Amino acid sequence: MKIGLIGTGNMGTILLEALITGGAVSPSDFIVTNRTKSKADRLKHKYRDITVESSADEVIRQSDIIFICVKPLDIISLTKEKAELFSREKCLVSITSPIQVPWLEEMVDASCARIIPSITNRAHAGVSLFTFGDSCKYHWKDKLWEMFSKVSVPFEIHEDIIRVSSDIVSCGPAFISFLTRSLIEAAATETKIDEGTATMLAENMLIGLGELLKQKHFTLPALQEKVCVKGGITGEGIAVMEQEKGEMFEKLFRATHKKFADEAFHIQNKFSS
Repeated sequence: MKIGLIGTGNMGTILLEALITGGAVSPSDFIVTNRTKSKADRLKHKYRDITVESSADEVIRQSDIIFICVKPLDIISLTKEKAELFSREKCLVSITSPIQVPWLEEMVDASCARIIPSITNRAHAGVSLFTFGDSCKYHWKDKLWEMFSKVSVPFEIHEDIIRVSSDIVSCGPAFISFLTRSLIEAAATETKIDEGTATMLAENMLIGLGELLKQKHFTLPALQEKVCVKGGITGEGIAVMEQEKGEMFEKLFRATHKKFADEAFHIQNKFSS
């Protein structure tokens, strides 16, 4: 079975590397292309057995499953232009949240799905969010679920919570990285610790926290309660955080949902035109 990948930007590359290193797809089964071909050629240097094509047409023709990893507006243009190439026996997969699967189904005869990966999939961890089209054939559902089970925890998601789920799963690592970097910078500014040492300590703390949760020693509330001894130093820190955070996360979700709604509006207009 041949797996096509159109677009080798950040997420396209992470997706390919995760599926290869996780043993879900052999390099020789990947056929890829990118608007700037040199970016796809760089992957060829790393995984010699992948096939790099100069056009999306060739990738679609030769592939059974086609992952489209380009910008949301470009997905509509590409799918419309290449609609006749997405024949009934193929499976088209978008990896971006604003593109609704029914829109894809209206444009092509292929089975359609949306899978939103996370950068954590590169470490064969985290969640991947699934939405299947009504006409997606069962063997494609099973195949995609099997593939992503090797690099993530696949989770089928309803359209009405796709944005918030993506905020947590896909954007979450960037949000947590920002908070951790802020902790590191404040530590280096307010105390005698140097930034390199603080970074090492923080990174290994995150790794340890992940292992505690993975091994189910604690839930998040139980972990906080365990560390935050009443009247202790951690409690003083938590009190500051509770006071200072205000509506930060509420505002975060409002901002991401507004951006999502704006993008979806423009994409739907382009889809309808």
